[in-house]
Amino acid sequence: MKLPIPRFSLFIGLRYVGARERNLLVAFLSRVSMAGLIVGVGLLVVVLSIMNGFDRELREKILSLLPQASVYHREGIDDWPSLQKRLEAYPHVVAASPFVEVRALVGAANRAEPVAIYGIAPKAERHVSDIAQYLSEQTLAALESSSDKIILGAGIAEKLAVKAGDSVMVIVPDNQNPRAPPSITYVDVAAVLTTQTEVDTKLALMNLEKAQALTLDGQVTGMRLKLDNLFDAHDILWHVIMDLGRGYYGNSWLSTHGNLYHAIHMSKRLVGLLMSLIVGIAAFNVVSTLIMVVVEKQGAIAILRTLGASTREIMAVFIVQGTVIGIVGALLGVLFGVGLSFVVSDLVGLLEQLLSVQFLKSDVYPLTYLPIDIRWQDIAQVVTTAVTLCLLATLYPAWRASRVNPAETLRYE
Repeated sequence: MKLPIPRFSLFIGLRYVGARERNLLVAFLSRVSMAGLIVGVGLLVVVLSIMNGFDRELREKILSLLPQASVYHREGIDDWPSLQKRLEAYPHVVAASPFVEVRALVGAANRAEPVAIYGIAPKAERHVSDIAQYLSEQTLAALESSSDKIILGAGIAEKLAVKAGDSVMVIVPDNQNPRAPPSITYVDVAAVLTTQTEVDTKLALMNLEKAQALTLDGQVTGMRLKLDNLFDAHDILWHVIMDLGRGYYGNSWLSTHGNLYHAIHMSKRLVGLLMSLIVGIAAFNVVSTLIMVVVEKQGAIAILRTLGASTREIMAVFIVQGTVIGIVGALLGVLFGVGLSFVVSDLVGLLEQLLSVQFLKSDVYPLTYLPIDIRWQDIAQVVTTAVTLCLLATLYPAWRASRVNPAETLRYE
């Protein structure tokens, strides 16, 4: 079987890669091109890992607590247990749980914060969300058995300067009669919910019956659904609503957080494209390096030509040299990027402590930390792109090398 690259060219090309350059300028440009490739590939790996982390955390954290889909009725829901059984009988619906949504103010020590209070049935809620991962069984049991308990998100608790065991005031306005005095009740904080996501600044949980008592109609607001396929939520919900009949309507996470999800993917593509351009610039620095090598090695090239080396073999020498530079630079860049990905969250946390600044705030960003999700298919794509660009960058210098005239070159040697 004949090799696509002659063994002679492979041997000489590898010799040129490992040889120390006598020309200081050539040696400097070679190191700069290699360093640029390593840094470009490494930063691209880190950026892709961060964007993948945001994608994963949105799906596994935020959407594990907020409804994947919700079903409502224009006149409210009176008999939610029968509707729950009916919903769970539909294909693709894994579980259903009732909730009461109350827009209210929670106050303590002359401070007040607007919150969305969700009245839940903890037993049913375990089947539609991952609430049990963030709250203990004792807390959920206390919430189910007592009507004077509330669970506050960590962001809300921090703004109100309260902790578990403190008492807070819940103020619920009368939406039907704005002039009527609001309903005021006092409850104890059973626990503080910490997810390090935007949920911490918006969510409060209460006993289902207590939340019903805070509303005038005393009905259940809706039923939240857990689906077997998160990304088919719109179609599944549409079929459910059509079958339930008149008066029912609903929304899915695609309506509430779909824009955020698409924004993350769009940002990943755009940032990936920009970082790929940086990798491309670093790869094409190989052009200047190889051209300098061609100029320096003109005498050696002329001797090889007089010994019978063909133009194809001369081109292959420099293609091998540039490709090896690309492979080594890409692999070292991957090692640099993966290593940096493992420590970037800690580095950001340390920088926040040193500067006393929080870069990611939950009231602005969906997460309060940098999530990392290293995907090997992305790394393989980065390496392939970097090596391909380096290979393309070698074509012109290799062609220049093949055009060296032995007679003209050796005349001045």
